[in-house]
Amino acid sequence: MKEIYIREIAARLGVKEWQVENCADLFDSGSTIPFISRYRKEKTGGLDDVAVAEIRHWKDVFDEMEKRKESVLGTISAAGGLTDDLRARIEGCTDARELEDLYLPFKPKRRTRATVAKEAGLEPLADRMFNVSVQNPEAEAAAYLNDKVASVEDALAGARDIIAERLSETASVRETLRSIFNTRRLVSKATRKANEPEARKYKGYFDYSEPLSRMAPHRVLAVLRAEAEGYVSVRIDADAEKCGNKIYYDFCQERRYPSQALAVHIRAAVDDAYKRLLEPSITNEVIKDAKERADRESVRVFGENLRQLLLAPPVGQKRVLAIDPGLRTGCKVVCLDAQGNLLHYETIFPHPPANDKVRSIKAVSEMIAKYDIEVIAIGNGTAGRETEAFIKRIPLPAGVKVYSVSEDGASIYSASDVAREEFPDQDVTVRGAVSIGRRLMDPLAELVKIDPKSLGVGQYQHDVDQGLLRETLDNTVESCVNSVGVNVNTASPYLLSYVAGIGPSLASNIVEYRSGHGPYRSRNDLSKVKRLGEKAFEQCAGFLRIPGADNPLDNSAVHPECYHIVEKMAADLDVSTQELVGNESLCSRISPERYVEGDFGLPTVNDIINELKKPGRDPRESASEFEFSEDIHSIDDLVEGMVLPGIVTNITAFGAFVDIGIKQNGLIHVSKMGVRHLTDPSKVLKLHQHVQVEVIGVDFDRSRIALRLVK
Repeated sequence: MKEIYIREIAARLGVKEWQVENCADLFDSGSTIPFISRYRKEKTGGLDDVAVAEIRHWKDVFDEMEKRKESVLGTISAAGGLTDDLRARIEGCTDARELEDLYLPFKPKRRTRATVAKEAGLEPLADRMFNVSVQNPEAEAAAYLNDKVASVEDALAGARDIIAERLSETASVRETLRSIFNTRRLVSKATRKANEPEARKYKGYFDYSEPLSRMAPHRVLAVLRAEAEGYVSVRIDADAEKCGNKIYYDFCQERRYPSQALAVHIRAAVDDAYKRLLEPSITNEVIKDAKERADRESVRVFGENLRQLLLAPPVGQKRVLAIDPGLRTGCKVVCLDAQGNLLHYETIFPHPPANDKVRSIKAVSEMIAKYDIEVIAIGNGTAGRETEAFIKRIPLPAGVKVYSVSEDGASIYSASDVAREEFPDQDVTVRGAVSIGRRLMDPLAELVKIDPKSLGVGQYQHDVDQGLLRETLDNTVESCVNSVGVNVNTASPYLLSYVAGIGPSLASNIVEYRSGHGPYRSRNDLSKVKRLGEKAFEQCAGFLRIPGADNPLDNSAVHPECYHIVEKMAADLDVSTQELVGNESLCSRISPERYVEGDFGLPTVNDIINELKKPGRDPRESASEFEFSEDIHSIDDLVEGMVLPGIVTNITAFGAFVDIGIKQNGLIHVSKMGVRHLTDPSKVLKLHQHVQVEVIGVDFDRSRIALRLVK
């Protein structure tokens, strides 16, 4: 990777150049983000997976820029316009906008007014006028009349078109205007279409103005969505006369035009360049830049929400009765064993219009007894509250707990190819109930099967850059899966595919080998898997767990490349490896400095010792029960001043949405979280956090609920 890009990435991310260079080298050798951040800390200086992912992102950006430079240089060279100075400027460029500005004068373009004028032989006239080689423009223009130029005025107009296009393609002119536009206000006005009922949600932007540099990301995206749907028009309020003056005095007047007549033509070309070419182009660029900034922030928020969702507390391997609630169509009930396998399913009708409560109670009680149910999972969608209340009226065996589970994405999963492959003989209702039960047992293992955009935790996810969104979400899922670790003997191929170095194809091979040869007994068995070579083993081995393996390190995050270090530690303590693993007292006697060797420095040795103390520890918390207020069933029951329990369902840049047990979620605005000047709600709240909120406003017409965080 070129030094200019390494310097640029280091400056952008606030890290050292050697950290960037080492990460780039590791990526080039085929290493993954989780592997680098977990097992190559000496190379990265301890950068976490988020920082390593950022380096990877910008490395990819600059790799693409290098390819673009080669193409640009080739085109300019073929056109005969490549000077040593221009080549140096292009090769030293680290900004995509600057690169395109340098390329613009040589970029093949459609037929323009300037192109027509050049074809008519008017470029020499334009050159002489712009380079102040003309005293009398009219007299000079008379020499350029031909069968394509009928009059002096036509000749002068053509020359002005050439000058206007030349100014519009001058990098310094464009950069000057960008700096002006970035300080101006974005203005949106209602269109005729704004009278349509669907436009009401954008009412706040029908006559709106705000400095572009201060616009919050969610407002940028909302305005642009309103524009895309045709409800508003958007512009930047730059002053045309002042911008024209800036171009004229900074880029033209220093030529000291010898006559007023020539100055008039040059000023006319400047005004035309601004109004016809520059203003629309720079407006689009500046708004595009604002959207890119908004995209990055929204994607960051989405990624953080997804991380919290995937790392939500699991109840673990327990026998589950899961219910997908419904009214007219009944409640779909499934029973799952501790591994999530489907044992039984049926439908009960405890709610109107059937109201068959007696038979429903009998059916649920029999299922709980027959399948020795330990926990009950109830989807939080339609009839979720009613179903939870019904279940809690049934005398449950001691220790059986009831949980409300988010249904977001369950319907997407139930109709997916993944679900059809897992349950080819069941309909979508049974698959949906199974998904609800499994996501209580292990949210991470189940949610990786669903497109993250369907999980209800994003902000304008369909409006942002889809490539950036996909990259961030994939990195987030990969990070979560590898931070928890995966049991190679029970994991689905969908979960395994996110383990570092594996992917869908190898995941299928791992499951295929497991099916044909039985459970893996050691990590070394992975070498027998078809197409799982040394590099893939290096990347994935530390993240795969084998409970009950002969070597206890195979069920830990200690990488096989470091087993010899653990064996040396055990030998020095005069104990076996089996005795050392999990023994905090013994581990506390280890002096890390004694085991530093080669590429394995103190960071790696300290990680090994910490892992030996609690091998295979799940970083997730334990699941906890929750109850909504029994007095609140609809928005009509709300009164300002009420304090209610709630669950955080989504976090955005402007606040957090909270489920208080009714159809509509309430919003805690960022200003109502009890922290002055708070700009990032995720600093205060986490997804699925249990909170107490006060109702401070209810808009019954628009079904909006304003909340204040109490605790």
